[in-house]
Amino acid sequence: MPIRTTRRCLLVASLVSPFCLRADSQDSVAWLKTPGGGLQPQAVTDSRGVIHAVYLYGDPAAADIGYVRGRPGEEAFSAPIRVNDQPGSAIALGTVRGAHLAIGKSGRVHVAWNGSSKAEPKTLNNSSPMLYTRMNDRGDAFEPQRNLMTTSSGLDGGGTVAADGFGNVYVTWHGQGQKEGEALKGEEHRRVWLARSDDEGRTFGRESAVSPPDLGACGCCGMGAIADGEGNLYLLFRSARKIVHRDMYLLISRDRGKTFQSADLSPWEIGACPMSTASLCTNKRSVLLCWEKEKQVYFARLDARTGSVGRIIAASGEGNNRKHPSIAVNPLGHVLLAWTEGTGWKKGGSLAWQIFDEGGEPLSARSPSPGVAAWGFAAAVSHGDNFVVLC
Repeated sequence: MPIRTTRRCLLVASLVSPFCLRADSQDSVAWLKTPGGGLQPQAVTDSRGVIHAVYLYGDPAAADIGYVRGRPGEEAFSAPIRVNDQPGSAIALGTVRGAHLAIGKSGRVHVAWNGSSKAEPKTLNNSSPMLYTRMNDRGDAFEPQRNLMTTSSGLDGGGTVAADGFGNVYVTWHGQGQKEGEALKGEEHRRVWLARSDDEGRTFGRESAVSPPDLGACGCCGMGAIADGEGNLYLLFRSARKIVHRDMYLLISRDRGKTFQSADLSPWEIGACPMSTASLCTNKRSVLLCWEKEKQVYFARLDARTGSVGRIIAASGEGNNRKHPSIAVNPLGHVLLAWTEGTGWKKGGSLAWQIFDEGGEPLSARSPSPGVAAWGFAAAVSHGDNFVVLC
């Protein structure tokens, strides 16, 4: 993967064969194909300018996870490393259950994902496991994967992971609520669960429910999570209160995941699961949040000090069923919002993006163009003052 965004076509190494990077000279956005035709990429740039990415490949119902990195000065991705040690233990079906990554203390990579039907061990009520692994101390392989679900059950929509520079790692998902040790059925009883480690992922405590019990959780919707430089934790999830209230909620913890405040960002009354995903990113001044609603994608800037949410901004114009937004912010405060159009169950679609200035005003946009496979979406990441879109 090219590490410098340029205004010409560059040779990029993939898992199968070289392919060409497309760079948009107008808005300094480089568009890269996911290595090996992989699906559902997630990407993060660390403090040294290294881009880390994970993606799914193989059978969508029993997938594997690949990891690559792109170092400054190099013109190709590193050789891929398989993340999961149990073959076929990840899942791409539904587009909401794939792998997520976070960069923690000393630059260590942490990855979490929903287990497929082949994944072991099964949890309570024969539920699929919520799986986690981290990069080893040498940085050349991942440790054996672990299941973090011990008391919760009913894993469905996508879990995720966040990590900070103080050694805290958070793996979060939503599952069935419980009463006197018995699982409560129905989306209105689902809760967001959190497993926390304070030793860089070596060990985790037992998970606990952290969302308000009356909100529920939309069963087959994904989540988003991030920790900022001060160690504050932010979670995005979709509720299922009284079945029809599928609002986007933000949970904020300022005490390392012990307690949370909740805020309703975006009410949506719909009596069905929209199979949505959410994304977050952060810089020194703020946290950026993005989500979808009624076939449109939105983002907002959160003041990390006060917790106040700024103006909610939609992507410009009318699209064709806009879904799966991904967000990135550069040092100038410019925001890149990328999304898919026209995707659906077993159906690919198009990729589009737009850049906004620090005040939320549009700077430039790319019209939808083919390139999103079935079960696919894009990952947006900043690199210096420029942006990279991996799809």
